[in-house]
Amino acid sequence: MKEINSRFPALIRFFAISALAAILLAPAAGHAQSSLEGRVKEYRLKNGLHLLVLQRNGAPTFAAYVRFLVGGVDEQTGHTGVAHILEHMLFKGSRRIGTAGWKKEEPLIARVEKLGTAYDAEKIKGAKADQKKLAALKADMQKALDEERKFIREDEISEVYQSNGGQGFNAFTAHDTTTYLIKLPANRFELWAWLEADRLKEPVLREYYAERDVIMEERRRSVDNSPEGTLYENFIATAFTAHPYHVPIIGWASDIDYMPLDTVKSFLKTYYSPNNMVVCVVGDLDPDYVYKTIDRYFSPIPPQTIPPRVTTVEPPQMGERRVTVRFDAKPQAIIGFHKPVREGNIDYVFDVIDHILTHGRTSRFYRSLVLEQGIAAAVNGWEGPGRRYPNLYMLQAIPREPHTVAELETAVYAEMDRLKTVPLTKEEMEKVINNVEAGYLRGLQSNSGIAHYMSEYAIIEGDWREMVRYVDNIRKVTPEDVMAAANKYFTPENRTVAVLVPVKKEAAQ
Repeated sequence: MKEINSRFPALIRFFAISALAAILLAPAAGHAQSSLEGRVKEYRLKNGLHLLVLQRNGAPTFAAYVRFLVGGVDEQTGHTGVAHILEHMLFKGSRRIGTAGWKKEEPLIARVEKLGTAYDAEKIKGAKADQKKLAALKADMQKALDEERKFIREDEISEVYQSNGGQGFNAFTAHDTTTYLIKLPANRFELWAWLEADRLKEPVLREYYAERDVIMEERRRSVDNSPEGTLYENFIATAFTAHPYHVPIIGWASDIDYMPLDTVKSFLKTYYSPNNMVVCVVGDLDPDYVYKTIDRYFSPIPPQTIPPRVTTVEPPQMGERRVTVRFDAKPQAIIGFHKPVREGNIDYVFDVIDHILTHGRTSRFYRSLVLEQGIAAAVNGWEGPGRRYPNLYMLQAIPREPHTVAELETAVYAEMDRLKTVPLTKEEMEKVINNVEAGYLRGLQSNSGIAHYMSEYAIIEGDWREMVRYVDNIRKVTPEDVMAAANKYFTPENRTVAVLVPVKKEAAQ
């Protein structure tokens, strides 16, 4: 049900073009020439909530995305992973959902929390902790939790949605945002509004300490016991020395293990605020009805003062950084170059570069490194770890046996250097535009696809309309722009490399 948006390569963004949007999103043949910009209704509630609604007649369904402008980048040292923990906890319900009797459950959950706080206070002493006291506290906490569970209705939110035709009920945490989503029949919109507002107004973070253990196991599975997860975590921590993008979304293990419940509650109250969220609804619903329903259920939620955003600027690298990870897995490397965001046309230039280098069987890396030289099994590219702040252009390079990572690295750099001196051809530029348009069509074949990208642009870029300007901006990129960016950013001094070196695990005795 929950996932962390930290895998690589990152999801490829599908971008918009106004002319195609008019055709694809038209509610009926008679409206085929209507523009997306003219059909999206935009509202602001008095508490600051930003609402986007697109009516699409046809199947009587809707998709809803709720995005909060908060993620791993907003966490404090010592409390990394709190955004992801909170995402898990929002599925636990409220005083009305998830309980068989709140008045009976309330004193029991208070006792569990009191014992959990005492257990953490003793455990954090490390070697000096009183082991007998720890064992007694753990036993008492388990007993109290067992008593509380008599009144807990596990996964009741999910069951309510499922019994009402819901699909794709999910959430994900990223460096920049936290997102909740679902698809439902159109006649269940008010149910959705009530449930989502209810778990924001009066959430109950029940079973916190048990869920924290679940997240620790998730970290072991997705990072500690995963060659890709371990390599990526070490790479990002090496590439960023000052900016909080260097922290893994799931958090450092010790921070998760000792995360105080009060920290999670404070994070919830601060950032899960209507003036820090975008709600996007796409489907067979009248926009005025959607607005009035949202206003009815979400307006009582008070706005909060959002803390100052990250001001730390990652200093320029003074030379190449390299890190080696030893793991029982096949060799591979991650290569990254620092780059700005929202600076002139740089975002579009790097998207052109990525399409030219890594997209499809006609890309330069595939043709040269996979087919012609036979040196690579795959070379994938993406930008990250977020988009709110200056980030990286990254490559995952996997050599084909018997070739080595070092051989593949040399070949990758040689191919990238061509961008510095050999202008892209007209045919290559046309291929990029065609790929972008085709990707957009695939991404917007559903209400969910539209809601996903519209809400993402609204909360990251500050204006959802940026998505419908994308292809026009891609068209403005010139071969000279690509050459200038390659010469400026694809340098050894600006490069970070993480290499996975295979090492066999010792057999268990």
